[in-house]
Amino acid sequence: MKRRTDELLFFDGGLLQFIGWSILGILVTVLTIGICYPWALTMNYGWKINHTVIEGRRMQFNGSAFGLFGNWIKWLLLIIITLGIYSFWVFIKLEDWKARNTTFAN
Repeated sequence: MKRRTDELLFFDGGLLQFIGWSILGILVTVLTIGICYPWALTMNYGWKINHTVIEGRRMQFNGSAFGLFGNWIKWLLLIIITLGIYSFWVFIKLEDWKARNTTFAN
């Protein structure tokens, strides 16, 4: 029996949830003058990843804002030391951190 691809790979998050989490992330970032930006990122990553199913298995995001905050400070210092050059690598480092904190749910 042939399996349909759309049954094995899908995203089940809703538009209103996306809008709500996005607004909350923006508000938290603005109200804390950017200090809680890592929390906003982990909140949004968690929502996206936790609503993703691959090969019939739900994904789970295990990252924490505290864990990202330490990296965020390190990356900020490296950006300052290298006069901004390291900022080109921050996106890659952030994607790597996100991948390392994503697993399949039990």
